[in-house]
Amino acid sequence: MDEDLRRAVAARLTAVRRRIAAAADAAGRDPHDVRLLLASKTMPADVVAAALAADEDRGADALPVLLGENRVQELVAKAPVLADLHPTWHVIGPLQSNKVNPALRWASCVESVASIELAQRLADRAPGGLDVMVQVNVSGEPTKHGVRPEQAAAMAADVAGLGGLRLTGFMTVGANSADDALVRAGYRALRELRDEVVERVPTAVGLSMGMSRDLEAAVAEGATLVRVGSAVFGPR
Repeated sequence: MDEDLRRAVAARLTAVRRRIAAAADAAGRDPHDVRLLLASKTMPADVVAAALAADEDRGADALPVLLGENRVQELVAKAPVLADLHPTWHVIGPLQSNKVNPALRWASCVESVASIELAQRLADRAPGGLDVMVQVNVSGEPTKHGVRPEQAAAMAADVAGLGGLRLTGFMTVGANSADDALVRAGYRALRELRDEVVERVPTAVGLSMGMSRDLEAAVAEGATLVRVGSAVFGPR
């Protein structure tokens, strides 16, 4: 492994962990309550391996990073190469029905469930159990994937009722805006939705929200997992 690459990735990973810790401290939260997922879209396996190797230097009480892929074809290409490093993979992009089987070979969680049809197919193909999250389009932007907020509670109840699935919470992509108040409002809405649903579905406590550009806003509003790509891997 190229030592310069490892040092660069390690430095950026440390900087992101510090950002998370500072945001959590500012919000009166325990930094260890916020998990870090590395979004490895378009990144070669050796760069992802460098991040996993650098993560071994984390504090003893910090959970290891997760890995997330938007595209199943990238997941199935990288996962075998990185298998000896034992990463935990999430699917974080739209999942087509014909890609369910290869996705489930490697992923322990599908964060991007946005239809009951997909949830049912996952339940049928994962009899041993699978963690899932309902993706919600909090911004209403037509380019974003996810159910509308007003549909999300009913969708969550339907998903939670499917055998073979464990609803662990909700995922969203924040508004594409430089207006921090607007971005935070979307994250706040998701947290309030989670608070409503968790009374009936106690496992649905997770909030996967926040990326490289806006993780501080997400942590302030209760994120339990932030998905970071360029801040660790560099520009794509």
